[in-house]
Amino acid sequence: MKSIATGAVLMSLVGCAANTLRAPVAPASALEAHARSLMQCEGVEGLAVAVIDQSRVVQVVALGRRNVQRGLPLTPDTVMYGASLTKTAFAYMVLQLVDEGKLNLDATVADLLAKPLPDYPDYRALAGDQRWRALTPRILLTHSTGLANFRWLEPDQTLRFHFTPGQRYAYSGEGFNLLQMILEQGLGLNVGKEMQARVFDRFGMTHTSMQWRPDFGANLADGYTLQDTMVAHDERSRAKAAGSMDTSIADQARLWAGIMRGDGLSARALN
Repeated sequence: MKSIATGAVLMSLVGCAANTLRAPVAPASALEAHARSLMQCEGVEGLAVAVIDQSRVVQVVALGRRNVQRGLPLTPDTVMYGASLTKTAFAYMVLQLVDEGKLNLDATVADLLAKPLPDYPDYRALAGDQRWRALTPRILLTHSTGLANFRWLEPDQTLRFHFTPGQRYAYSGEGFNLLQMILEQGLGLNVGKEMQARVFDRFGMTHTSMQWRPDFGANLADGYTLQDTMVAHDERSRAKAAGSMDTSIADQARLWAGIMRGDGLSARALN
């Protein structure tokens, strides 16, 4: 069965410091030829690739189509799902708040919110488990909350702890959404606006947003299932730290190059 995945994003980050061993960067023609071969082998209709070397964008390639039915080409500015790459951009914004003394990574949720966490409607299910008091921004950012990736993945779709927060790693989008709630409820911030100003505008990411923009429709990648059925792009109406970002490969290249340089962060935050 043919597999079609329009709008896949591959980031290749090569080296951070001048004194590290470096892998040679393949010529653009070689990269494109290899990518096209992989696309043909796997039945992928669209693929976007960026290569960053020494904090510098050296290659941005968009191949194939963003919409199969209409034969529309994928371009470096085609808008695609940022999905969980949103988490990295959000974390970069959070570290800026830490640098400015607006947020303590090791403060507890109990200290950061005006009410106990279970008093907020989305977290009532945790009322009988005092382990919520151990949650901190650092724990939320490092995927060690003890919460499932998302509550709707639980058999009963109810939020619960699977282990004591901070005990071990277990990927969780719930943790990022909770930290967003802390910033909004505890610090009075608008996460969508903070992301725009502190991350997207900083890096010149003109085709990126935490929620849908009507102008994205002019150059948008649709998704496809393994059965070749088109799935229209979801127009996200709310900013979600765990994965609502719409973006392009050109913008992602700018973001990751900026992150590697550490633009807007102190040396302490980077370490």
